[in-house]
Amino acid sequence: MATKVDFVNVSTAGLESSPVVDALAGLRANEARYFSNKYKADFEVSPASETPELVAYVAKILLERDIVIASKPLETAEMNVDGIRWTFVFFESGLEVNVLYTVADAKKRAVGFKLSMGMDVPEELATKFKFARQKSKLAGEIRGSFFVIKGEY
Repeated sequence: MATKVDFVNVSTAGLESSPVVDALAGLRANEARYFSNKYKADFEVSPASETPELVAYVAKILLERDIVIASKPLETAEMNVDGIRWTFVFFESGLEVNVLYTVADAKKRAVGFKLSMGMDVPEELATKFKFARQKSKLAGEIRGSFFVIKGEY
């Protein structure tokens, strides 16, 4: 069952098992605010156990770079706005992986990684990516990186 993420009253529901639960909830709320402001769309998440196809889709794309996320997926989200398919997986470690997949333009397809404040860079990403920092009122400090998708999914 999908749940709308409220970015005004940030909730940790669904993320309680994360050691950085408050920061991960802030990161999730940050995404909700982005979609509300940019696309006037609600950001809804579902338990990963109810959406294994989304977890598998993201995992398949990560294999382009031989990446397998060790952490347990907690929640997923999928949005289709302005011809872009956005798929999100929020992991117990505090990691968020998002796939931006533009249907009509193969040049605008990428995987983004966002690290919740207080978490270490996962071993599977540490040697492959450098992370830039950005401030967020909802998430504190977010560290992020990305790669361009080469295949068709």
